[in-house]
Amino acid sequence: MLNRLSLSVVSVVAVLALTGAPAAATAPVPATTPVDASAVRSHGAPADPLAPGPYHRRLDPLAGTWKATKYNYILGRDGKPVVSRDITVRTRWIARTGGRFLEEKTEGVLGGHPYYRLGILGFSTIDRRYEWTTFDSVTPTAMTYRGPALSEIGNRLSLPGEFTDPGVLGPEYVGKTIPMRTVITIRSDDRHTFELYFTPPGRSERLVDRVVYTRRAK
Repeated sequence: MLNRLSLSVVSVVAVLALTGAPAAATAPVPATTPVDASAVRSHGAPADPLAPGPYHRRLDPLAGTWKATKYNYILGRDGKPVVSRDITVRTRWIARTGGRFLEEKTEGVLGGHPYYRLGILGFSTIDRRYEWTTFDSVTPTAMTYRGPALSEIGNRLSLPGEFTDPGVLGPEYVGKTIPMRTVITIRSDDRHTFELYFTPPGRSERLVDRVVYTRRAK
């Protein structure tokens, strides 16, 4: 049986989101980026359908070294999140995959304990969807998300998935399949957010974790 911390961190597994109430006000982000959409219209699909294209380039702002601030509401109490500021994230395109996948490594402290996560993000040119999978130092399973087929490029990626609950939402949910969703919002070249949502059976979707990424000075 996982202890309360490790159960709670399961929900955080995908670097990202808040629950209950917003952590901080942020300016709204347009659903699409006209410049990128225009690039798709002008250039179309890559000549080689297996080659990286403009949907991969939409992810370029995520590459770099980041200071991450995490607001986790499952670890918190009375609607107040546990806030972790001692987190560093390094994200790079994996050259040996032909630049098709981003690798994100997260290291820091969460709830007073060391935390590590490896995430892989890419775009399937065959399915025309973004795909995101994470593995971390606490969760007993991979967390996998597959987005819908896309016809235009946007600043906000909504990637659904599901996981088998080991007890993070309470003993009544152990072994239940829990729908989840990661939302990645690219706000600028120097700032983006990851949010994680859970939908317990019979309940509304709730935001459980939010991570704000701020680019570190070179």
